[in-house]
Formats: sequence, structure tokens, C-alpha cells
Amino acid sequence: MGFDCAVRTHVGCRRRMNEDAVLSRPELGVWAVADGMGGHEAGEVASALVVEGLAGLDPGLALPQRAAAAGRALEGVNDALQALAGGRRTIGSTVVAVLADERAFVCIWAGDSRVYRARGGGLQQLTRDHSLVQELVDLGEIDAAEAEGHPNANVITRAVGVDATLKLDLVEGDVRPGDVFLLASDGLTRLMSDDELRTGLQADGLEATADLFLDTCLERGAPDNVSLVILRAA
Repeated sequence: MGFDCAVRTHVGCRRRMNEDAVLSRPELGVWAVADGMGGHEAGEVASALVVEGLAGLDPGLALPQRAAAAGRALEGVNDALQALAGGRRTIGSTVVAVLADERAFVCIWAGDSRVYRARGGGLQQLTRDHSLVQELVDLGEIDAAEAEGHPNANVITRAVGVDATLKLDLVEGDVRPGDVFLLASDGLTRLMSDDELRTGLQADGLEATADLFLDTCLERGAPDNVSLVILRAA
């Protein structure tokens, strides 16, 4: 079993620079989306270093070792960004990565870029946002609907490069033929509903689905960069 892939990244309608970076390396079994922190310095540098670090993984590693190596690579990028910032500024990026073989996947992330899995007509969000509004939802202070339009919706609580110690979350599971994974920056997930994502991911053509998702975001004004990676277990 292999993986078919489609990748898109776009500056959007309002930003002057695309600070997102994407990675699709099916021969390594690794895919990623990194969203450089807008409003801070050198977000595009941070996201580029994130995907470069993950692209350097040893192709001969089995999945558990590959996932561990990915974590170490991101910790190295975190240290490099801390050194580059020199304690005087913030240079950071979210990251969400999927590492997979024909039987299983591992997802690691920091920030609010997301991974979804479509299977059997359903859609599951595999990641949980590291964000202020998600913490408020978890505490019961606001509901999910209020979170979407919250004034602090863009405040994230974890990212590569922001703190001296990088904290990553991890989920893992099985892979079945026909499973479709979507990795996306918040420039997409804030503009499209779960129902729209589920419907799109059920379509046969990954390239057409990627175009549909990007075009939908642009039609809706795309105030942020938009990036996505879709992979399907063939």
C-alpha cells in the first residue's frame, strides 16, 4: 500500500508574504504543514526550517524510530530558532506532521495547524488545537461556536521556537486502504466547516479536492495564508 498526495499553499488575499511551508515526501513516509507566526519576525524562516528538519529524516527508519527522529529534529529546530532570536524577539512556527507506513500512522504537532482523517464516510479531527480559545472551551467558559469568532482566536499556546523547551503532542493509529488524511493550516480550517471538508475528502480526485479547498478559501476572502496536504492510502 502506498499513498497518493496533493499539496497546495497560497499567500491568500490579504497577506503580502506566504509564511506557511509544506512537506510531502511519500518516499520518506512524512508529510507536514508549518505555519510561521504572523505578526512576529521571520515567520517564513521558522516554517522553512521546520519542514527542512523533517525532510532530513533517515528513509530507512521504521515508523516508531522515524517518529522519534522527527521529534528530535523539531527539538533541534526549536533550539536553532531560539538561538536565532537571541532572546530579543520571537521566531516561531506551528507544525503538524504525519508519519505513516502501510499499517499505521503517527501524528505530532504543536500549535493550531490540524490533521483530519476521513474514513468510511466520517471525518475525525486527530489533533487538538494548542490555543487560548481551545483552553477556554476545555474549561467550559465558552462553547465551540463562540470559539470560532473569539477575538483571541489567533493566540496559540505552543509553537516551534517560542519556548526553550518544545512540547509536542502525539497521536497514533492504524491505516486502512482508502483512508484520507488532511493536514491544514488555520487559514483553511477557519474558513471551511467539517461538513465541507468531509464531503470534499470523499471525492475521488485528490488534486480536484485540493483545488476545491483552496478556491473556496480564496472566494471567502482568505485573510491568512492557506496551506494543505492531502494523502490517501491507496
